[in-house]
Amino acid sequence: MTAVTPTRDSASRYRIEPTVMQALRSPRLLTREVLAGLVVALALIPEAIAFSIIAGVDPRVGLFSSFIMAVAIAFLGGRPAMITAATGAIALVIAPVAREYGMDYFIATVLLGGLIQIVLSLLGVAKLMRFIPRSVMVGFVNALAILIFTSQFPQLIGVPWLVYPLVAGGLLVMYLMPRITKVIPAPLVAIVLLTAAVVVFAWNVPNVGDQGELPESLPALFIPNVPLTFETLQIIAPYALAMAVVGLLESLMTAKLVDDITDTHSRKTREALGQGAANVLSGAFGGMGGCAMIGQTMINVKASGARTRISTFLAGVFLLILVLALGDVVAIIPMAALVAVMILVSIATFDWHSIRWSTLKRMPKSETAVMLITVIATVWTHNLAVGVILGVIAAMIMFARRVAHFVSVTRSVNADTATAHYAVDGELFFASSNDLTTQFEYADDPDTVIIDMSHSHVWDASTVAALDAIVTKYENHGKTVTIEGLNDTAAAFHGRLTGNLGAGH
Repeated sequence: MTAVTPTRDSASRYRIEPTVMQALRSPRLLTREVLAGLVVALALIPEAIAFSIIAGVDPRVGLFSSFIMAVAIAFLGGRPAMITAATGAIALVIAPVAREYGMDYFIATVLLGGLIQIVLSLLGVAKLMRFIPRSVMVGFVNALAILIFTSQFPQLIGVPWLVYPLVAGGLLVMYLMPRITKVIPAPLVAIVLLTAAVVVFAWNVPNVGDQGELPESLPALFIPNVPLTFETLQIIAPYALAMAVVGLLESLMTAKLVDDITDTHSRKTREALGQGAANVLSGAFGGMGGCAMIGQTMINVKASGARTRISTFLAGVFLLILVLALGDVVAIIPMAALVAVMILVSIATFDWHSIRWSTLKRMPKSETAVMLITVIATVWTHNLAVGVILGVIAAMIMFARRVAHFVSVTRSVNADTATAHYAVDGELFFASSNDLTTQFEYADDPDTVIIDMSHSHVWDASTVAALDAIVTKYENHGKTVTIEGLNDTAAAFHGRLTGNLGAGH
């Protein structure tokens, strides 16, 4: 008797272990989550300050936004262990608002962007993730790795020579530490050791304190002072929509990446809703908004091994504690330590298998081309949304071209019955049906023509129009055409549209 494995229901499919309760009951797991949150918080500080500068706002705006969003998404998000905070992608999109219209319009844009994300999530935008091919995902990951690496250049150019051995030392510590123990995250050990070395030897190297002023008080409720008019909406709506799209795209792509790394499933619609709600909360307290952070997420999931919402929540809590209570201590952390962490993250993020010669030889050229287009567009524009959208468009075009060649038309003539028989084989849609009309011998065929569609399928109006054109051409030659073999769906589709798409020639 054959045993039947029951299909997992929806609840078990999305149950990710260890759960928060399992981690709270296990000292080993809890320690891992706590330390991971601390490492992420340390890595968030300089980035939040840098992104605030990009957006043209006070560094405290980015720090508060990162705290609020990390804590909010820990409860509201659909992907445990993913880090959400102020990001460069969002900063770049909404920077013109702060520069041209001021802080009140800037915060109004963040609030509207969050509301748009909530609406988009309710409309099912997360389901569109299924249309992003693997080659685009690989390009997305590789582009992110390159951007994470190149974003460290400002901290490596025109700096004291001691920075370079410190970065190298940090990388060496993080390489060797997992071989000794994985209880304490290697990035945390590297940060502590490098900070201690800089303090003990009084080395004068750039530190976190040089990046901008740290806040000294808790964030307060911020109600933007903007007129509630159509003119205001015209100003902020384009930036808010761009922010919403970029934020959701980056967050959902990052969630899918974490799904692959952890071999689990996440609730993408809940994640999209959570991102919108987190942005609304961020704006309500004067934050700049943000989305999922690939670099910090990789630190949390890959470098530190975190798996639950505890690490995400504590990343936000530790961030606030560090900048408020331990600001003087955090300020002396050398940037070299954080640069080393981010370089390691970029190396771990990059899909090295995708560029091996053995992989490239086996991979279809179109797949490699799509991956390269995604990488180049993302790195060139520093905009993940642009890269992914161009990659998806390229993948669609190349797929259509490839499938277009799979249609064949075979002609046979029965002299006894004076009948021409055409057998159409393949999927018919706009790309493959455009040349369909050229594959028939209109003048040379006998008076009766049968087109057998048993081995093909009609997918769109372009195909119906092509079939109408074929029938019309035969009728112009005084010949009778019969289309047979359509399956029920194709026959209903053809019957509904035929004769209603124009002249047919």
